[in-house]
Amino acid sequence: MIGIVDYRAGNITSVVRAFNFLGIPNFVSSAPAELAGADRIVFPGVGAAGEAMANIREQGLDIFLRNAFVRGVPILGICLGTQIIFEHSQEDGGTECLKLVKGTVKLFPHDMVANGEKLKVPHMGWNGLRLRQQHPVFANIDANMEFYFVHSYYPSPKEEENILGTTEYGIEFCSAIATNSLVALQFHPEKSGRAGLAILRNFASWLPGEN
Repeated sequence: MIGIVDYRAGNITSVVRAFNFLGIPNFVSSAPAELAGADRIVFPGVGAAGEAMANIREQGLDIFLRNAFVRGVPILGICLGTQIIFEHSQEDGGTECLKLVKGTVKLFPHDMVANGEKLKVPHMGWNGLRLRQQHPVFANIDANMEFYFVHSYYPSPKEEENILGTTEYGIEFCSAIATNSLVALQFHPEKSGRAGLAILRNFASWLPGEN
């Protein structure tokens, strides 16, 4: 059973719909005691890091998520849920985050150019991903597939070994992270069609430690 963390940061309905479409049992909760009964955790979200962290602390979800990570519970971060696993975000004048992964979250430069044209921030739309290492959550997914992004900030892991994949948008940025029982994606798999659904299906059967 997958527990989907609700910390008042939106993006819940589309995640539930995707798992329901796949026939994968899931439930949504903001209560640590309820989420503790899940076999694996999905940590989605959209919005601002500062408000999200305030909600997470108010609900006691920061302690729950850290304990789940230490215990080796499979965790999938999505979009904002990916950003706030890091130590610090530049958003909202600087936000202290969950510190599950070493690194920061940075704002895209506003002077990025591609093909002679200034790139818009937020980065919004379909884009590719280049895997730096193999991972079961990306098993049997075509390397040429694209995924749906909506974000103005991007993860910058301190340790290269945590970078699972990168994406080009003015700069090359980390768009997929993996460490121990945690996988986190800057894009939205639940809105990324067939390839995104394959990621969610793979996560639902992934056993951390397998090759």
